Amino acid sequence: MLSLAFAGPTVSAFSSSARVFGRRLATTSIPAISTEVTGEVGTESYRLQFKSDGSAISPWHDIPLGGKDGVYNMLTEIPKYTKAKMEVATKEEQNPIAQDIKKGNLRDYHGPIFWNYGCLPQTWEDPNETHPELKVNGDDDPIDVVEIGSKAIASGSVTPVKVLGVLAMIDDGELDWKVLAVDVNDPLASEYNDIDDVPETIKAG
Repeated sequence: MLSLAFAGPTVSAFSSSARVFGRRLATTSIPAISTEVTGEVGTESYRLQFKSDGSAISPWHDIPLGGKDGVYNMLTEIPKYTKAKMEVATKEEQNPIAQDIKKGNLRDYHGPIFWNYGCLPQTWEDPNETHPELKVNGDDDPIDVVEIGSKAIASGSVTPVKVLGVLAMIDDGELDWKVLAVDVNDPLASEYNDIDDVPETIKAG
C-alpha cells in the first residue's frame, strides 16, 4: 500500500476518478431517517437497514451529500473504539450496512480504531477512470471519511462534517481516497480548520 501527501480541505481535489451523483447535492439538510437491524450482530446475516417516512431508502443514493459552506454529510459505518469492519453493501438492494467478508470470513481490524470511519453519500470512485498522475483507477466504492472528533458516532448516523484534508492511497492497485474531517458540532471543530491544524500524532494514524 502506498500513501501520498495530504491535500487541502476541498472535495474538488479528488480528480476525475471520483464521481458525485444523485438528486439533492445542493443541500446539507438531512431527511428524517430511521434504522432497523435485521439478522444477528457478528454474523454474515447482520444488516443495518435505512428508512425515511416509513419507506426503505439507500443511505448511499438517497442521503444528500451536502457541500454548503464546506460542510458535507458523513455516513458512519464503523464507530470509534470498535473493530468490526462494517461497510455500505454497494452490491445489495438499498445498500444496507453489513460486515465486510473476505475469503469467507468476517473482517475485523486487529484492534479498536481511534476514529469514526464512514463515507460520503452520493459519491463513487470510478473504476473506469484513471487518475492522470497516479495512473490507477478508482476502487468502485463511495469516498471514505475518517472523522477525528472526540466522541464515538453510532453506525448508521449521518453527521455534518468539516473537511480538513484528503489523502490518496493506493490499495491493491486501486485508488482509495480518504477524507479527513471533523464533526462540526465536536469541541475540536473550533480548533481544526485545515490539515495543518491537526496534530502530527493524529495524522500519523
